[in-house]
Amino acid sequence: MRLGVTMFSTDLAMPVADLARAVEERGFSGLYLPEHTHIPVSRRTPAPTGEDELPERYRRLLDPLVALGVAAGVTSRIKLGTGILLAAQRDPIVTAKAIATLDHVSGGRVVLGVGFGWNAEEAEDHGVAYRTRRDVAREHMLAMRALWTEDVAGFDGRHVRFEPSWSWPKPIGDIPVYIGGAAGPKLFAHIAEYADGWMPIGGRGVREALPALREACDKQERPMVKIMPFGTLPSRGKLDYYAEVGIEDVILNIDEGPADSVLATLDAYTAFL
Repeated sequence: MRLGVTMFSTDLAMPVADLARAVEERGFSGLYLPEHTHIPVSRRTPAPTGEDELPERYRRLLDPLVALGVAAGVTSRIKLGTGILLAAQRDPIVTAKAIATLDHVSGGRVVLGVGFGWNAEEAEDHGVAYRTRRDVAREHMLAMRALWTEDVAGFDGRHVRFEPSWSWPKPIGDIPVYIGGAAGPKLFAHIAEYADGWMPIGGRGVREALPALREACDKQERPMVKIMPFGTLPSRGKLDYYAEVGIEDVILNIDEGPADSVLATLDAYTAFL
């Protein structure tokens, strides 16, 4: 089993270059960074953590693709992942170019975790009605796949339209795409249609969800996709459970903070490698 790590990389936390080096030096498989472009002050949408006040880290996040570009320059082995990138809120042409460039300069190390988002105000500021965010994200991902894989790519959808175009660089290989979210028929239909795997946050209920995910893949006449639990707090029992259900990659959570606390957590997690 391969173990990667994720952390809210902010302007107050351990610098991302130092973090990436430490992750690689200790033998972890990858570094995964989350995304919020901004957090509207109104706070109309409740915090997903269930807390009355949204933690400050949400408003201070670095752009994940820029930060992963820095990480790419100081590492040579680890995977460079998003967890998660808010696909509906990004221009697909610009984002496809940025991701392909990151994959190109890193030697093919990008893993793309995407999600639909929970903050209605944030989505609306990007011109995305909250109720449409899943459909918008789907078209953005399909359009980006076309730009990555076709020499001349165009798209004519409800939310995305562009004429046949050239766009290089292409990714070095197929970029693995994982969709984050809670188990359910809508999520599994998206995964089976245009993703390579499921990124369950925390990883609860994976075994119980396997039949429904397999059924969704069968409907698309494709093999069962991979599962990569994300933001996990590790224990030997939990990792053994994941191994029993065939999971090969798990992403462990690290609380953001200064270098001494982050390194202490990384060092403790090496016991599970």
